[in-house]
Amino acid sequence: MRTSNISPQNTLVEEVSSPSRRTLLRTAVAGTAAAGSVLALGSAFPASAAPPGPATGSRPQTPEQALRELAAGNRRWRTYRQEHPHESPSTRLRLAKGQSPFAIVLGCVDSRVPPELVFDQGLGDLLTVRSAGEVLDEAVLGSVAYGVLELAIPLVLVLGHQACGAVGAAVHADETGERLPAHIQYLADQIRPAIDRSQHGEARINATIDAHARRTRDRLAAEPDLARAISAGKLAVAAARYELHDQRVRTFN
Repeated sequence: MRTSNISPQNTLVEEVSSPSRRTLLRTAVAGTAAAGSVLALGSAFPASAAPPGPATGSRPQTPEQALRELAAGNRRWRTYRQEHPHESPSTRLRLAKGQSPFAIVLGCVDSRVPPELVFDQGLGDLLTVRSAGEVLDEAVLGSVAYGVLELAIPLVLVLGHQACGAVGAAVHADETGERLPAHIQYLADQIRPAIDRSQHGEARINATIDAHARRTRDRLAAEPDLARAISAGKLAVAAARYELHDQRVRTFN
């Protein structure tokens, strides 16, 4: 896996021609030697001035720009200065003709962590994919691939969060051997490889939340179709955690 450490002011985006997108959708790319471009932003989103992006009418064109736009939005959110951008009648009419979101956010279904609010974005800005505990399945993978290959979105952000119920249930089931009901057991099975058994109690759950977000990031980066976009310099994948107590998004290396 090729790892690209990008500074806190980084983002990615480049258009992919229609023929190559169609080819990528039809054919798996062999090999994953250059499978991942992982964004490392340090412990928290930066507090720099708002970057160029949707708020100024232009779509971020690089992973660095996309990350700066998300960082600026999260800062507005956690300081109660939300702009609720891109909701005007003219924006709605324009978006009826097509969309060009600048980032994919793979997040949890938790009602306390809606990406458009957490990052103070509006209509047409984010392609959001949500599953309990950010668990990957074919539908989730296909949704992410669609955003990358068909919409040329340059950034995928896996967003875990504090007090994730899916992770807590997976840890509890692992500790007790209890079988979870119906399809919830599937979620636990997918999260189990990330369980940090060196920790105990709440510390184990917290460590597993972080480990699972990183593991999901790495699995996405290793997907052949996404790896092709990464190796071409058209995609980066990052992982982060949202804290309920202060509403801050912190990224992982």
